[in-house]
Amino acid sequence: MIHTDTESVGARAVRDIRRDFPALADPGDARPTAYLDSAATAQRPAVVLDAERDYLEHDVAAVHRGASAATGRSTTRFEEARADVARFVGAADEREVVWAQNATDALNMVALGIADASAGIGGARADRFALQPGDEIVLPEAEHHANLLPWQRVAQRTGARLVPVRVDEHGCWGIDDLAAVLTPRTRVVAFAEISNVTGLIVPVSDVVAVVRERAPQALVVLDACQSVPHRPVDLAGYGVDFAAFSGHKMLGPNGIGVLYGRAELLDVLPPARTGGSTITRVTFDSAEFLPAPQRFEAGTQAVSQAIGLAAAVRYLEDLGMDAVAAHEAAFAARVVEGVAAIPGVRIVGPQRGEPRGGLVSVAVDGVHAHDVGQFLDDAGLVVRVGHHCAQPLHRALGLTATTRASAHVYTTVEEADRFVTALGEVRGFFGLGTGAA
Repeated sequence: MIHTDTESVGARAVRDIRRDFPALADPGDARPTAYLDSAATAQRPAVVLDAERDYLEHDVAAVHRGASAATGRSTTRFEEARADVARFVGAADEREVVWAQNATDALNMVALGIADASAGIGGARADRFALQPGDEIVLPEAEHHANLLPWQRVAQRTGARLVPVRVDEHGCWGIDDLAAVLTPRTRVVAFAEISNVTGLIVPVSDVVAVVRERAPQALVVLDACQSVPHRPVDLAGYGVDFAAFSGHKMLGPNGIGVLYGRAELLDVLPPARTGGSTITRVTFDSAEFLPAPQRFEAGTQAVSQAIGLAAAVRYLEDLGMDAVAAHEAAFAARVVEGVAAIPGVRIVGPQRGEPRGGLVSVAVDGVHAHDVGQFLDDAGLVVRVGHHCAQPLHRALGLTATTRASAHVYTTVEEADRFVTALGEVRGFFGLGTGAA
């Protein structure tokens, strides 16, 4: 077995990386808890906690409001954080990074803006977003509810219709599947770069190219929640119109997310929320809004969280995102290889030898995922169970729930092996066989 003393993420040993995370401090237990739920929420390194604390202790002041030196210092740190995040995801301009509460909030900002434009809000400049009855919103049936429910609401408000991209028996879809449903009436194509259930990695640039050819009027909206924290991402290079991701999945704080958008689109998209700091001129009956990003950032922002997220970005950059991706791919490959040898356990998503993100979801024959999760929890393994906010995908696979193990930079090969070993004991524990290969 390979242990943490020989594992590395780039130039750093995993054992040393784990020391950066207070939550992973060795309690001295013979069998410490293995945290395998980073796809839901990642642990935070001390540098993130320290960055947020330092701001709160020394630089708190109203951002973008007033003319005091204190306001200037606070605003500078806030905007420097935006620049760090913009650089990390390959934005062409830091104006293309808008702060949100989380990725769900960011996706709703796009959807609500499109719905408002369809109702005539935003004037002629926003007409490019307007949907009509019979227009199409295309998305895979594998999508997280955060990238499904907002589009359901848009369809209900505009008369547009949702068009699914069907998945195969493993929950995967490909470019040909997407191309088959694109038409000149397609106005929005929304999808995740990496599925939070299957781990399928979508070649974003290739998808964008097909959309531009088959549905040139369509906006491309990317859910980057499972990609930005785990692999190199170039949003401008991809050619997507909008993208969303969350801080808490990428070693950063809760309560902060990012909406990326091409500047020329953000500057004319109606803001989903209005209020202080978003305007240039207000009368009693009307308002004129600032360009992006301020037009979307109504009210007091999550300043300390943005600064903490920037610290997480710098931490990941120091490790190197290619190295992060390689480390997590090795975790997933090891888990898939091990699980494939366990009878009565079904791997969801890409199969043995196929690339996937750093997560693996499984279904155990005859045992509900909640029971699997409880068994694993008793074995000291923290995993995610349920439908993972992707009920249509599970329904397409004939499942109600699955069990998911997911990795980040601090996850070890030993933890992968512990997961596989414990999973192999589940069916025997519930009287369904030995679980041995």
